[in-house]
Amino acid sequence: MFGKVVVACALLAVAQAGLLASPHGAISSQSIVLGHPAPAIAAPAIAAPAYGLGLGHGAIVSHAAPVLRAPLAVAHAAAPVEIYSHPRYQFNYGVADGHTGDQKSQWEARDGDVVKGQYSLVEPDGTIRTVDYTSDAHNGFNAVVSRHGHAAHPATAVHAPVLAAPALGHGSLLHG
Repeated sequence: MFGKVVVACALLAVAQAGLLASPHGAISSQSIVLGHPAPAIAAPAIAAPAYGLGLGHGAIVSHAAPVLRAPLAVAHAAAPVEIYSHPRYQFNYGVADGHTGDQKSQWEARDGDVVKGQYSLVEPDGTIRTVDYTSDAHNGFNAVVSRHGHAAHPATAVHAPVLAAPALGHGSLLHG
């Protein structure tokens, strides 16, 4: 008997929490529409207590139990408006570090779906790599790479051979 009461209370709590499906569908209390006022919020559904207490077909969660609902205030909003902002920007960037020799620059401009730009940097061999690029919906991304200057490779210095000292590794005292 105690078990039936616990199960009945659990089913009643689930029904009141709204976790069981309503025969009239779900009610949403949130709506996000850009550019329009928020619609009226529907009142939550309140399940009426069912009678029968688990005696045969008229159980606690009965399909014949009446459901009390507050009248729904439905606001008819206009169709959502797509917000489009025409993208447009320009920027420049550059580094000229005399201490490390790092030298690079970039600029880019965008107007709608068309992007144009250029960047350049000093390669390790001393040449300057310049990349001019464009991008649009018709041609896609295109880049033209060019190098300026002559490659300079520093001469390698010749060092005298270094004589190795006797190894004092693990166990060297035992095999001496």
